[in-house]
Amino acid sequence: MDFSEIDTPFTVIDYERLVSNLERHLLRTQQQGIASRPHAKTHKIPEIAKLQLEYGARGITLATIGEAEVFVEAGIDDIFLAYPLWLTPRKAARLQALAPRARMGMGVDSVAGIQQAAKTLGTTTIEFMIEVDSGHHRSGIDPHQVVPLAQALADHNLALRGVFTYPGHSYQPDTKDDASQDEVTALTIATSALESAGFEVLERSGGSTPSVHSTQSFLTETRAGVYALGDAQQLELGGMDMNDVALSVVTTVVSARGQTVVVDAGSKIMGADKASWASGHGRVLGHADARIVAMSEHHATVVFPDSDPAPRCGDIIQVIPNHVCNAVNLVDSVLVKRARKPAQVWLVAARGKNS
Repeated sequence: MDFSEIDTPFTVIDYERLVSNLERHLLRTQQQGIASRPHAKTHKIPEIAKLQLEYGARGITLATIGEAEVFVEAGIDDIFLAYPLWLTPRKAARLQALAPRARMGMGVDSVAGIQQAAKTLGTTTIEFMIEVDSGHHRSGIDPHQVVPLAQALADHNLALRGVFTYPGHSYQPDTKDDASQDEVTALTIATSALESAGFEVLERSGGSTPSVHSTQSFLTETRAGVYALGDAQQLELGGMDMNDVALSVVTTVVSARGQTVVVDAGSKIMGADKASWASGHGRVLGHADARIVAMSEHHATVVFPDSDPAPRCGDIIQVIPNHVCNAVNLVDSVLVKRARKPAQVWLVAARGKNS
C-alpha cells in the first residue's frame, strides 16, 4: 500500500507476518507438547487474540482486570491474570462479574494475598495459580515455600489450578537457555512440594518470547507474548529475524545530513525503553545495520552505514520499536496492511486499562 497517503507517524502491522508468527509458534508448541496461553498485554487488540485462539491458543494471559473486561466483552472466554493481585472490594466485584462469562484465573504469591482474595471474593469459581520465583526476582515466592499458600487456598475453599513463573531474566543476551532451565527447576521443586503435601497440580505455566525456543515439555503451557509482533529487542537477542517483525512505525525523514537522518517518530509513538545491552533506540525495517542512536519525544536520529545509502528528506521508512508492548500502548489504533486486500484499522481496545 502507499503510505504516502497517510500522515506520519503511525503504527502498522503486517498481517501476513503476524499470521506467519502465529503459525510458527503453533508448530513449535505442538512439537514441544505444551499448550499456548499468549500474553495479550503485548498487543491489547481483540482481533489478534482471536487469531491466536484460531492458531491453537487455549486462552490468553493478561495483566489487569481492566484488560480482562475488554477481552471478555470481545468474546474471549479463558483468561489468566498472571500477577499477584491485591483485591479491594471494588476490584473483587469487577473480577466476580467476569466469572460467569469466562474461565478466570489469577496469580497469588502470599498468604496475605489469599486471605484478602477470600475476604473480598467470597464464594467464587475463580481459580488460583501460585507464582514462584525462577530467577527474575520480581514477584513470586521461593518454590520451596508453596505449601502454606496451597493450604491457605484450601482453608478458604479457593481452587488451586497450579503453579507459574516468569523467566524474565531471559531478556539478557545469551541467557535464554539458562532461564528456561531455571523455570523448569523452580516449577519442579514447587510441584514436588505440593504433590508431596497432597495437593494436585494441574498446570505448570511459564515461558517468555526469548526462552520459548528452549521451553521444555515439563511445562503444560507457555505464556509468551512478543512473538506475535516482534520488536528490536528480539532481533538483538537472536530470537527473531528482521523478516519476522510484524509491527513497525511508519515515519518520514524530516532532516538529512550525509548518513544521518532525523525522522518524525519519537518516544511518544515508539516508547522510550532501551536495555543496557541494546545497540540503539530501535531498528530500521529492511536496513539491518542502521541504528536509531538518539530519541526525543517526537523525533529520532538514525545513522545508516556507509554501505547503505541513507534516505533523503521526504522519504518514508519504517522503524522498529525496542519494546513492542509499550509502543502499542501509545496509540489508539493500528493500521493493518494485508496483501491483495484493503487495509484495516484495529483499535487498541485495552489501551490504558491499567487497573
